[in-house]
Amino acid sequence: MVEPFAGEITVYFYAILFARYPEVRPMFPQGMDAQRDRLLRALLRIVDLVDDAENLIRFCSHLGRDHRKFGTLAAHFPAVGECLLDTLARYAGSAWTPEIAAAWTKAYGTVAQVMISAAEQDEAVRPAAWAATVVHRLPRGHGITEITVRPEGDYAYAAGQYVSVETPWWPKRWRYYSVANAPRQDGTLTFHVREVVGGSVSHALVHRAAVGDVVRLGPPMGDMVLDAAEHRELLLVAGGTGLAPIRALVEEVARRGGGHQVSLFLGARTGAELYGMDDMLRMAQRHHWLTVKAAVSDEYSFGIRGSLPDVLAEYGPWYEHDAFLSGPVQMVASAKETLALHGMPTARIHHDPFETPVLSTP
Repeated sequence: MVEPFAGEITVYFYAILFARYPEVRPMFPQGMDAQRDRLLRALLRIVDLVDDAENLIRFCSHLGRDHRKFGTLAAHFPAVGECLLDTLARYAGSAWTPEIAAAWTKAYGTVAQVMISAAEQDEAVRPAAWAATVVHRLPRGHGITEITVRPEGDYAYAAGQYVSVETPWWPKRWRYYSVANAPRQDGTLTFHVREVVGGSVSHALVHRAAVGDVVRLGPPMGDMVLDAAEHRELLLVAGGTGLAPIRALVEEVARRGGGHQVSLFLGARTGAELYGMDDMLRMAQRHHWLTVKAAVSDEYSFGIRGSLPDVLAEYGPWYEHDAFLSGPVQMVASAKETLALHGMPTARIHHDPFETPVLSTP
C-alpha cells in the first residue's frame, strides 16, 4: 500500500523524527538522501523476512552491531518506533487497521530488541569503530585507487568481508568497501576504491587521502567467507572492483595451504578494464591449484569473448563447486541465475548484499 509513496515516506519520517526529537539530528549526516534510501530498503527487507526467523534475526543483528558506530543507544529506539508507525499510518490510510497497527508494533518491538541485544553483546568484546591511518596508496587507473590502512588496536576480520569507512572530510557519511587481502601479520587492510560519479566519499579517498591521514572503520561484515564453502572445488567470479574480496579469498586459500582447487573468472567490457589481471596471473604461476580466465564482452581482446554469465555456462558444469561472486549487481544476478539454471544449488552461491551492504541482503 505504501510502496508507491516510498520517497515521501522517508522524508516525512525523518522530518517528524527531527522535529519531535531534535537531539538525534547530530547523529546523522547533513545530506540525508542515502540515509533515506537505506531506511526504506531495511524496512522492505524486514517485511521480506518476517516469516523467516533465522535470517530476520541475522539481518537485524547486523543492523544492531553496525549502528553502534552512529552512537545509537537503546533509548533511541522508542522514538524511532513512534515516528515510524505514525508515518506508516499516515500513508496507509484506511488500510492501517487496528490489527495491522498491532502487528507492526509487535514487529518493531522484536526488531528493536534484537538490534539492542546484538549491540550490547558486541560492545562487550570490541569497540564501535576503529581509527585507521593511511599507510599506502596506489592508483590503478580507470578511477581505481588502492588504499592501505593500519587500524589502531586489533581488527579481526575474515577474508571476503567488507568494512564501512568514514573519512575526515565527510563526517557521518559511511561507505562500504570490501577488503582486498586476507588477514596480514602487520594488521593492514587494503581497499580497492573506484571513484563514483557524485560520490563524495569515493572522491575523497581517490583524490584527497594521503599517507598519514586517519579514517574510521566500522566492524567487519558479510558472510562471503571461505568457511561457507562445502566443497573443495571453488568457482570465483569477479567484475570491476569486485575483484577485491575475491583476491582476499585466493590469498586465504593460499594461507591455508592450498586445500581447494580454484577457478577464477574475471570479467570486463574491454581488455583495458581488466585491472588486477596481471596480479592474479602471477598468483596462478605460484599456486598450481589456481586457474585464471578473463572474459571481455565488448571487444575482441585478451581473454575470452563474451559476458561472464555466458562464459560460465560454456566452461561448466559447476554443480560440484561452491561459487563466490562479486562485482556489479547486474553481473552478479545474471551469473547467479546462470549457475542455478545449470544445476548449482543456490545455497552454494555466495555473494555480498546487493546495493548497500548490511542494509539489504541477497
